[in-house]
Amino acid sequence: MITNQLCLVAILFAIEAVILFISSRKSFEKYFHFIPPVFWIYFLPMILSTTGLIDAKSPVYKMIAENLLPMSLVILLLSSNIRAILRLGPTALMMMLAGSLGIMVGIPIVFWSVKHFVGSQMWAGFGALSASWIGGSANMIAVKEALGTPDSVFSPMVIVDTVVPYVWMGILVALVTLQPVYDKWNKSRRDVLDELNANVEKGGLLKKQFTFWGTMLILLIGLVGIYISRYISAYLPNVKDMISNYTWVIIVASMIGIGLSFTPCRKLEQYQASRLGYFILYFVLTTIGAKASLSNMSATAILIGAGFVAVLIHAGFLLVAAKILRAPMFLVATASQANVGGVASAPIIAALYEPELASVGLLLAIFGNIIGTYLGILTGYICHMIS
Repeated sequence: MITNQLCLVAILFAIEAVILFISSRKSFEKYFHFIPPVFWIYFLPMILSTTGLIDAKSPVYKMIAENLLPMSLVILLLSSNIRAILRLGPTALMMMLAGSLGIMVGIPIVFWSVKHFVGSQMWAGFGALSASWIGGSANMIAVKEALGTPDSVFSPMVIVDTVVPYVWMGILVALVTLQPVYDKWNKSRRDVLDELNANVEKGGLLKKQFTFWGTMLILLIGLVGIYISRYISAYLPNVKDMISNYTWVIIVASMIGIGLSFTPCRKLEQYQASRLGYFILYFVLTTIGAKASLSNMSATAILIGAGFVAVLIHAGFLLVAAKILRAPMFLVATASQANVGGVASAPIIAALYEPELASVGLLLAIFGNIIGTYLGILTGYICHMIS
């Protein structure tokens, strides 16, 4: 068994680098279509720890997570274009919030229904899952750490978060042919799409590149963000079994990132700020996988079923909101995928329904990233009360 901390860091770093490199090659792209790179970045370290090749209890994992997770959140959120999100208008944003509310209601319901089969300790895992299905993987990891979710609880949720969203995306793809029929039945306001088309940013994509000084500046801002979030959190009250000091660190770090997005720091995206942020985040994910074990997967089938029920409840909320707002099916599908699928897949679904509005899917998914951590923590505490 490898126990040397430097060797463990090198192994985890190598796993992440190799997976990201292979998945970026066009010749291997098809192999990551249904099982994304983020899953393998988590799963491979778990295999190594389960087989005893690496130490599953090394203190280096906790040190990495506690320091690099807040840093990644600051870097990821500082490039958020909140002004562009607000320009989408009330209908699009209300549909996105309706989908998020559906997750916040659906997750506690399904947890209550299966807790006798999977154990009441799964409340924190459902909280982390809700964060992913409101925002994305960054929110899931943030809420996992904020709620102190045990690795045995988190591991099966990663499987659920891989299986359910990809099946749901397939369903949304299949439903695209019903768009004219639905919009006619719903008396949808198609003028909403014209407004969206007028409000989304036009023009070429920002040219992005890594530079040494750009990367150093991004990392410096991330490090300062860690220090400030820890300093502020030290003065905030802890609530026993609910809100710890580290929970505050996660919340404050996210707020710092959002605050920086209103400053010139947002322009750091031209130096690949979000890409660097995800690389740091996925490195944190390798340490979470290294602490986990394949022996904790017995309840996964039940959890996958519960996940599908939660998504159906989420869909019900969207359909009710669409009826009230007379929103077109484009916004139903795009808001749903922005919630459940996240940044990577929401533009794909948006482009499938309305080719000129792919950026709406991206902006709604980024909106989910902004609110996902906070709403995920809240949903987790609701599940905790139910447990």
